[in-house]
Amino acid sequence: MADTAAQQWDSSIGHLSDTHMQVLYEDNHIIIVNKAPGEIVQGDKTGDTPLSETVKAYLKEKYNKPGNVFLGVAHRLDRPVSGVVVFAKTSKALSRLCDMFRNGKVKKTYHALLPTADLKRPITEQPLELEHHLLKNDKQNKSYVRPAGTPGAKQARLDVRRIAQSDRYTLVEVHLHTGRHHQIRCQLSAALAPIKGDLKYGDRRSNPDASICLHAREITFTHPVSQTPIHVIAPYPSLPLWQVFE
Repeated sequence: MADTAAQQWDSSIGHLSDTHMQVLYEDNHIIIVNKAPGEIVQGDKTGDTPLSETVKAYLKEKYNKPGNVFLGVAHRLDRPVSGVVVFAKTSKALSRLCDMFRNGKVKKTYHALLPTADLKRPITEQPLELEHHLLKNDKQNKSYVRPAGTPGAKQARLDVRRIAQSDRYTLVEVHLHTGRHHQIRCQLSAALAPIKGDLKYGDRRSNPDASICLHAREITFTHPVSQTPIHVIAPYPSLPLWQVFE
């Protein structure tokens, strides 16, 4: 198992610090970080600084690299989602990681907080398989559950189980069997309850930081170069709702 000791990087002042970007694992070929809610993984039309650029700045200073730093994006998380993101530091690692993600050779575990009072059905510690057909609306950047056979709708499957409960929220663990647009957000809303803070999929109130309570908690895979097993766990965000369960 990989060493997952974390260190922090403060991109606003440009040196290692006890705040901001959290590095969960790093070696010569890959770097794994804990994305904060609200960060974008890659640059987009907003012009906001993406996590990829923050990681490049970290690598440039740590290793005193001249010129441009190579960093490959192997996968992404939605902006309001937090948790594990894997980047490649070499082109060899990037091509292999992309193949692994595409072929389902990376095991990802997500945690989500659901308002207990909104649950449409009981959920236990036994895994519950959810299956729907999802149709993506590009203009709205949203997916909808549609009957099987609907043109453009794709099958979506996941397992979900309860792992803890507080006075108001149920903490669930999710494993994906397919990789559809907004799959966890859409399927949980349709079958159980909207994720806390997820206004797009039916929750009534946003979180103070505009996040949703969906966290990429763990990732497990075989290292693309060394072939050693990698298993990394990302601490929850600092939002008090999460800290109850940490």
